[in-house]
Amino acid sequence: MKVYVVGGAVRDELLGLPVKDRDHVVVGATPEEMEARGYKPVGKDFPVFLHPRTHEEYALARTERKSGRGYKGFTVHAAPDVTLEEDLRRRDLTINAIARDEDGALIDPFGGRQDLERRLLRHVSPAFAEDPVRILRVARFAARFGFEVHAETLELMRRMVDAGEADALVPERVWQEFAKGLAEPHPERMFDVLRQSGLLAKAFPEIRAWPQSFSGSLPVRFAHLAWPLDEAQAEALCDRLKAPNEAREAALLACRNRERLLAVPHATPAELLDLLKRADAFRRPERFLELLDTAALAAGVDTLRARRAMEAARAVDAGAVAAGAKSPQDIPRLIDEARVRAIAGARV
Repeated sequence: MKVYVVGGAVRDELLGLPVKDRDHVVVGATPEEMEARGYKPVGKDFPVFLHPRTHEEYALARTERKSGRGYKGFTVHAAPDVTLEEDLRRRDLTINAIARDEDGALIDPFGGRQDLERRLLRHVSPAFAEDPVRILRVARFAARFGFEVHAETLELMRRMVDAGEADALVPERVWQEFAKGLAEPHPERMFDVLRQSGLLAKAFPEIRAWPQSFSGSLPVRFAHLAWPLDEAQAEALCDRLKAPNEAREAALLACRNRERLLAVPHATPAELLDLLKRADAFRRPERFLELLDTAALAAGVDTLRARRAMEAARAVDAGAVAAGAKSPQDIPRLIDEARVRAIAGARV
C-alpha cells in the first residue's frame, strides 16, 4: 500500500500558494484494508475514506470508463492493481495530475509542472471529452490563475459543445462552477474561455458582454454581470442557472432600479426616498448597500447621496410619527413626508 498527495495540493504548493485541503490516492489497497486501518468510508460512487485522525480524504486509485451521456455517465473501477499513472490519466488538466510520494518526490507523468511554468491549461488525455463539466472547470481555472488554454484543449472543448455533450449539464452543477469562477481573481477570463469554447452562447445566451474586472461579494459580482440586461433577460438567466435567492435578488434588483440608480447624483429627496422604498432599504439595508456597490462598479455612479439618504431616512422615528397621526390612513403619508424632510435636511 502506497499513499500519494495529489491534485490541487501539489499544484498550489508548486505555485507557492497556501494549501487548504490535501487529497490522497492510495495504491495497492482494498476497501477492507482501509477500514481495518481505521479509515472511515464516505464515497458513494467510488471508494473514498477519511483518515481517522486528520479527516483528510484518501481515495483508492481508480480508472473510469464512459458508459453514458453527461458528467455522471461513468463506470468506475477501483482495485489494488490500478497504478498511480492510470489514476492520474483520468484527471482533467496536467496541472492537476501531479502527485507527491511520502518521501516528497514528485510524480509528473504528463508534464504538469512544465505547464505551470508556462501558465498553460492543457488536458491530460482524450478522456477529457467524456465529462462536460470540465469545460466549466477549465474556464474557472483560467479565472483563478489567469492561465491560457492550450489550443488543442480549446479545440477539444469546441468539439464537445458542437457534439451536444454539454447539453447534459444540469443547472445545479453549472451554477456551482459558474459561481466559483465569479469569485476568482479574474472572472473575465472565465467568460473569454466560455466564449471561445462556444459554451457561452449555448448555455448563457443572455450574456453577450461582461465586465473586464469584478470585485465585491458574489451577489454584487452576479448583479454587475446582469446590469446591462433587461428584467426578462435577467430572470431567464437566473432560471437557467437556478441561481440561489441571494444572487437572483441582487441581479433583479439592479435591473429593475438601473435608471433610478443612474439618476442618484441629481435626484430630489422625494426621488431618493422612492428608490429606498422600491429597493426595500428599510427592511434590508445590507442588500441596498450591495445594490449601490453594483451601481458604482457597473456604471461609475457616485452613490454617496443614496447612502446618506438611507441613513437620514432610517433615523426617522416612524413610531413617533404614527403616534401623532390623526387617523391610520394618514400614517404612510406622514412617514414619507418626515423621511423626505430628513433627507433634505441632511443636504445629500
